[in-house]
Amino acid sequence: MKKGFKTFLSFALAAAMIFGMTACGGNSGGGGEEAPAEEGKVFNIWCWNDEFQTRFNDYYPEVAEVAEDGSTTTLNDGTVVNWIIEPNEGNNYQNKLDEALLNQENADADSKVDMFLVEADYARKYTNSDATMNVADLGGVLDATSDQYDYTKEVVSDADGNVKGVSWQACPGLIAYRRSIAKEVLGSDDPETVQAAVADWDKFAETAQKMSDAGYKMLSGYDDTFRPFYNNDAAPFVEDGKTLNIDKNIMDWVAMTKDYTDKGYNNKTSLWSTEWAADQGKDAKVFCIPACTWEIDFTLTGNADPDETKDPEQSAWGDYAVCVGPVNWCWGGTWITAATGTDNPTLVADIMTKMTTDKDILKKIAVDKGDFVNSKSVIADLAANYEGNDFLGGQNHYALLSDAAAGLSLKIASPYDQGVIEKMQSSMKDYFDGNVDLDGAKANFETVIKELYPEIETVNWPE
Repeated sequence: MKKGFKTFLSFALAAAMIFGMTACGGNSGGGGEEAPAEEGKVFNIWCWNDEFQTRFNDYYPEVAEVAEDGSTTTLNDGTVVNWIIEPNEGNNYQNKLDEALLNQENADADSKVDMFLVEADYARKYTNSDATMNVADLGGVLDATSDQYDYTKEVVSDADGNVKGVSWQACPGLIAYRRSIAKEVLGSDDPETVQAAVADWDKFAETAQKMSDAGYKMLSGYDDTFRPFYNNDAAPFVEDGKTLNIDKNIMDWVAMTKDYTDKGYNNKTSLWSTEWAADQGKDAKVFCIPACTWEIDFTLTGNADPDETKDPEQSAWGDYAVCVGPVNWCWGGTWITAATGTDNPTLVADIMTKMTTDKDILKKIAVDKGDFVNSKSVIADLAANYEGNDFLGGQNHYALLSDAAAGLSLKIASPYDQGVIEKMQSSMKDYFDGNVDLDGAKANFETVIKELYPEIETVNWPE
């Protein structure tokens, strides 16, 4: 059964085999069984990093105490929140979570998964299964999400349109660039000037040549522009459970990245590598990085200011700004889901409501952390009144992105995205470096993707 889930023998079959839990009535929403009169005093949250944990500990009003080692959080009523954090790498988080969900029905109350977090790249694997409860079955949570961006509910809706998760953030993409390099090469660090220089992919390439002539790299690595291309695909990678369709946008990314590599426009790094992170620091010679809003606080600030000095003399703090770039896009985000079988549905509902719809809490998160929070009205207020982000040299990035966020869509999301994206990026690396030709890279991709998803019978490439 575990193998069948991992490889998606078919999506419906996987859901039936692995998530066929009946603790809440056996339907996708868990309706049909009343919540227990008394809730448990142990609450288990599964996630892959501490992003939500820090926001929960800092902003959830029921927090009473956080353990010194960070492993638990005690609430005002004595409930102990256990943080089960399993890194994403190599599908580790999903594998460990799947194993826990396999045991959910027979687990004792204190060991059950109560809440788990998902990313867009694999959200529908869980929301199209009985592993997650309908948000509509959790009190008035769904009604409270009316101010959220539509796409954030779209990506965690099941095949019948039931919303199965909520998020405190939206994640429009942008181009983060170094102000000092912009001044030197483009004559100004003003976002409007830089936007004109990267307004489309042809302008982007022209600016890349200017950066190269001045001794700079336009980008750090191969993967930096993948998401802007992918997010504008016409359809999901897999729609019928057996055929993988590669969109022309993906091959445009391949062609551009090969060209940039051959011309020396990038530094030949890979996403999340030590070298990639170093290219965001004070002494780096890389002009820009396509980044989504969560990266400002969670990734870019740390890489630009590893010693946490917030000192422009010692770090790149204040030397970044953002513009929209060639295309509108989004990447990722984190969604909170209620695990079917939880003995704490009331607490789940309260966390969802306060952490994703309470406007005062969301505004604090936005101002303190730089998150693009999932509230149209809060973002509208920030766009008009925010004093500016110190890391971005005082720029009000909310004003820049408020309009773009309203039109975001993730209709192309599928349960296969994480695996397909990771294997595409790794398989094409040898081509970018000149170790194989394009046909060889395609063949290598087909081999590894069919090993990962044996049900995939055909890979179609665009002409």
